[in-house]
Amino acid sequence: MAQIKQVGIGRKSTGTIDGITYYVRGGVTYARSTPNMPASVYSSPEAKKRQAIFKMVQMHLKYHLRTIKQTFTPKGNGSPSNRYYSLNKNGLAAALDALAELYVAGQDVTITDVEQAISDYATEHPTSIKIASKSGYNEVFLTGEWPSTITLNAQSGDSTIIIIVAENGTTTTINADGTTTVSSTSNNSSESGNSGGSSTGGNASGPSAEG
Repeated sequence: MAQIKQVGIGRKSTGTIDGITYYVRGGVTYARSTPNMPASVYSSPEAKKRQAIFKMVQMHLKYHLRTIKQTFTPKGNGSPSNRYYSLNKNGLAAALDALAELYVAGQDVTITDVEQAISDYATEHPTSIKIASKSGYNEVFLTGEWPSTITLNAQSGDSTIIIIVAENGTTTTINADGTTTVSSTSNNSSESGNSGGSSTGGNASGPSAEG
């Protein structure tokens, strides 16, 4: 890693040129060589399983994105879905491990399969996967199937938020040949909150798992 005191394309340059990646940390530009990874790194059984788990986690995030946007407070410049994954990546990986092996062996995997695997794991490990981590409210864990409502209780006072879960989006299948099949679903999602009363908020929606 080298510190760059002067660089022709700009003092705070980022990006990759001719195998050299430039990045900025603390206002200082650094450069490092981009590693050339052998093909075996991506084609080993373990690598294929990691890739399968990543695909299934993306399916899960997209399916629950409307809810996650309402129940997670992002950290820094991140998104609610990034925060969800950061807090739950170990639990999700463990939950999907066996299913990933089936996928690598040639079995198609649907979102129903993914949700069932996560629900089964959450039943046995009820403090492993958080479905709510909103600033000012107590955390909520998944203890079985994804609930129809998520109740957020304030850490102080009597404020309560009730998230009504009705996912709206698509049903996705990742096929054994690597292709993806998507079919539409149609539901609604809404949020209500109260602090000595009640009110109804607008729907939250999003087309991708980025939040």
